[in-house]
Amino acid sequence: MTEVTGKRKQKQKQKNGKRIAEKKIGTEAKTRKPEEKEKTGGKVRKKKAREKTPSAGAGKCPVAARCGGCQYLDISYEKQLSLKQRQVEKLLSSYCPVHKIEGMEHPFHYRNKVHAVFAHRRDGSVISGTYEEGTHDVVPVETCLLEHEKADEIIGSIRVLLKSFKIKIYNEDTGYGIFRHALVRTAHQTRQIMVVLVLGSPILPSKNNFVKALLALHPEITTVVLNVNDKKTSMVLGEKETVLYGKGYIEDILCGCRFRISAKSFYQINSIQTEKLYAKAMELANLTGKERVIDAYCGIGTIGLIAAKQAGQVIGVELNRDAVRDAIRNAKANGATNIRFYQNDAGMFMVQMAEAGEKADVVIMDPPRSGSDEAFLASVVKLSPEKIVYISCNPETQARDLGYLTKCGYCAVGGWPFDLFPWTGHVETVVLLSQQKPDDTIEIDLDLDELDATSAELKATYQEIKDYVLKEFGLKVSSLYISQVKRKCGIEVGENYNLPKSENARVPQCPKEKEEAIKAALKYFAMI
Repeated sequence: MTEVTGKRKQKQKQKNGKRIAEKKIGTEAKTRKPEEKEKTGGKVRKKKAREKTPSAGAGKCPVAARCGGCQYLDISYEKQLSLKQRQVEKLLSSYCPVHKIEGMEHPFHYRNKVHAVFAHRRDGSVISGTYEEGTHDVVPVETCLLEHEKADEIIGSIRVLLKSFKIKIYNEDTGYGIFRHALVRTAHQTRQIMVVLVLGSPILPSKNNFVKALLALHPEITTVVLNVNDKKTSMVLGEKETVLYGKGYIEDILCGCRFRISAKSFYQINSIQTEKLYAKAMELANLTGKERVIDAYCGIGTIGLIAAKQAGQVIGVELNRDAVRDAIRNAKANGATNIRFYQNDAGMFMVQMAEAGEKADVVIMDPPRSGSDEAFLASVVKLSPEKIVYISCNPETQARDLGYLTKCGYCAVGGWPFDLFPWTGHVETVVLLSQQKPDDTIEIDLDLDELDATSAELKATYQEIKDYVLKEFGLKVSSLYISQVKRKCGIEVGENYNLPKSENARVPQCPKEKEEAIKAALKYFAMI
């Protein structure tokens, strides 16, 4: 009996050990050094060190099939990067060379913004997670490979508190209930955390005690905001907000600048990769301190404020009023005096600038996934900046827009992909476009001794011949007379050049005096 129990315990330990190992994400829990040896069957053999490379994670996520958020969860990270590289090359290589994609060293838990929708099961228990792809059925999620781990912990605590405080979960079908969503934003550098509680009505029962209980569980939270969304909509956040704790916003540091982030602010979800992306954008802009830069779709001013450290003047344009308000505050917080923000449609703003005779040296644009429309692109062309730095989260629409810009006198110099969204099919790219000017030339070294230059290849223009005749002989000659003399001298002229438009039309003939002067010019230019 004792022996059987011992075996069961041993098996249970093995199972528990297996479960623990399965919870490890991306790398092996332990690795052996190359010199470590392992005894096998009385023999000693060297055991190779295991590589610490992110592996496929389909087996690590129990809801992967229903969630649909991670399209690449069943393949290795190296393979993902290869697929994304080929995707970008396929779309952009006809416009410019595509450089090697910049991946993440640790491609897990990178999302600094985590949203959870709440619902309840038939037994009344509270669940939170994400909508199943293509539906409004809630897939319960406790932990996610992409989301910040602390955010997942806080959302788990909110589930528990909702039950203990007996707060009703909002029902989309009936409109009954209170609690709809939770949004957690984390700052990578400052470690500040914002929690947004989204309700279907402005009243949260025992809200002060609820917040105190949440802070007791998570004292690292720096602010709690109550957001009211009382409309039947797929939008997460509503218009009304009340600060329940803290300042109502968090701050983060990106590329040496400090940014204020509110509940509705756009801020890239992968802070580590965003720093690399924006650093490349600044490198491509190659600012010297004299340029006038436009930051289109500027949001809270991230790119514009980073550029302001190297530019002469920066103009940020954004349609969202709240974002512009945050951008102005961010400029003051960073002591930037050479940047101005305007609430306006970026395309209309640039058209107005062009019509007023204003100029910009560089336009930095970071449009939404849908890309830019032709009206916006036309306004960029009209403003005629020397450089365009185009950041995009959708290379398909970026390729479409490059097609327009390259037809309007711009040349795509190169494209640089960045993996801001590991384990998904999305990729971020930045492309540099440079204006092609009429006087742009290509220098080619030629050996004149190898050229068989004939007199026809060394010909002067009609205007040069006219100028010579006028200067040397004081005579004005027409292109018609020059072409007549050229034909007489055996110089090839276009078949229909200066011929009469109708068969019976009378064509004036070159007078003898002018003919001799034109011949003298042809001799001067070594054409006869």
